[in-house]
Amino acid sequence: MKHIFLLSFCFCLITSCKQKDKTQTTSELRTTKISSPEDEIFYHLFQRSFYDSNDDTHGDINGVTEKLDYLEDLGITSILMTPLYKSIYYHNYFPDDFKKIDEEYGTFDDYNEMVKAIHKRNMKFYMDMEIHYVTKNHIWFKDSFENPDSEYSDYIVYNGVDNTKPESMIFNLTSLESYNGESFDITTVDLADENVKTYMYDLFKYWVDPNKDGNFNDGVDGFRIDHMMDDLDWKGIRENLFVEFWAPLFEELRSINPNIKIFGEQANWNDLGEDYFSKGKVDMMFGFSVREGFMSFDKTTLINKVDSSKNATPKGKYQLIFLENHDIPRYASVVEGNSKKLKLGALFSILNKGIPSIYYGQEIGMQGSGGMGKYGVSDGNDIPMREAFEWYKTVDGRGMPLWYKNTGPWWDDTTLKDNDGISVEEQINDPNSLLSFYKELIKLRKSNSAFTIGEQAFVNNTNTSIISFCRWQDNEKYLVLFNESNSAQTTSINSADLPFKLTENKLESIISNKENSNSIKESKIDLILAPFGYTVLKIN
Repeated sequence: MKHIFLLSFCFCLITSCKQKDKTQTTSELRTTKISSPEDEIFYHLFQRSFYDSNDDTHGDINGVTEKLDYLEDLGITSILMTPLYKSIYYHNYFPDDFKKIDEEYGTFDDYNEMVKAIHKRNMKFYMDMEIHYVTKNHIWFKDSFENPDSEYSDYIVYNGVDNTKPESMIFNLTSLESYNGESFDITTVDLADENVKTYMYDLFKYWVDPNKDGNFNDGVDGFRIDHMMDDLDWKGIRENLFVEFWAPLFEELRSINPNIKIFGEQANWNDLGEDYFSKGKVDMMFGFSVREGFMSFDKTTLINKVDSSKNATPKGKYQLIFLENHDIPRYASVVEGNSKKLKLGALFSILNKGIPSIYYGQEIGMQGSGGMGKYGVSDGNDIPMREAFEWYKTVDGRGMPLWYKNTGPWWDDTTLKDNDGISVEEQINDPNSLLSFYKELIKLRKSNSAFTIGEQAFVNNTNTSIISFCRWQDNEKYLVLFNESNSAQTTSINSADLPFKLTENKLESIISNKENSNSIKESKIDLILAPFGYTVLKIN
């Protein structure tokens, strides 16, 4: 959701790399069959800022289609887009009409062609849905306000006599100022109303199979449920939504397409998702706790957060592992552009247990930090985390979606700079770039089931600044270590602490800093890791 008032926790790490294991080519990886959600690599798109195909400054649907080659080459298997429906707000989270695609994004035909093009590449498409609120422009609100005889009178939660006091949205807001200075009333949809329930169920089912022919090449592969709650906005006005609204909806969707997958975004980011899994029947949750553990730069906290998240996730359910999304400061800003920390964050998020998600621009180190109240009570606070994707070494260029240019202080503070090394153009042919590092990590993950469906366990070592964990599946066995400190660190691991037997000279360094060194014996491994250094060791 447009969490305009939520701050997020941040910190983080990284380095350079060297990949020796190139067991699959990029083209082979593109056609790899997806057998488990953990085989996926998600790309989280804020499409208004991705690529402009028609020179109106707004990123659009055709722009996504045009850039599928880039996403496929990166190694992406699934695309998650923020809402497409019509809204007066630039982020489209508060709709004017659930059934219309925002004209600035394109037409339904454009959408249909994009989804089919995604599927032709054996990729998947996920749609973001936020259905709890509507603006005053929505027919339900517009027609029923102060009109109890309206056919939509029960579609909105009203508190006053004769529909005179519409229920506020989250944070008790009754309106929100847009970045362009306009303000619009927003209210709460009554998800307990049977007519609303029927409407919403039909809406979701439509996107699963638009022409109802049982061929899902034109339908979504799943949904992200924004701001999903059991007790809406913790007000006690609409409760037990998991059991009475969401779970029956998901059951109906799966009866149409058994392969549909559902992401639940917990409204309380500290929630590990137990009730979402058990009562709400979602397939995947967002690993906020895992992210918080990594951002803490504290070994004990990281291990506890990762393990607690793992323990809260039932078999057959999953956590989405991420460093960034549209609601929080970009990782590169948190670590002040430190190149070593950027690569360390990439290593952790791609090789950790769960489903990796890359927020557009994360792979090139885009920066941006907004948050609560930075520019007043306005949705402009979040624009810094949603800036135009940097395709070129200069800010100007074909397709640059600068829809917010010269609109306010967020533009005055823009992090977009010419020739700063943060662009696809500057990184794509540089083997030492962050973009190249992401590609190599994704290739490593896809080439080895240990990093997808494999098990994970933290391993004891003798240094409080070094994290060490194993990933394994059948005969594929790996040991991953990284240094959270800004100075070189020495550590040892006893082979008895590994979940498998170690013999001398049977470890192969797959990815590592040049400054690292290691000594491998049958009884233990001794290592020196560079500042914010890392190593991935393959156990043969």
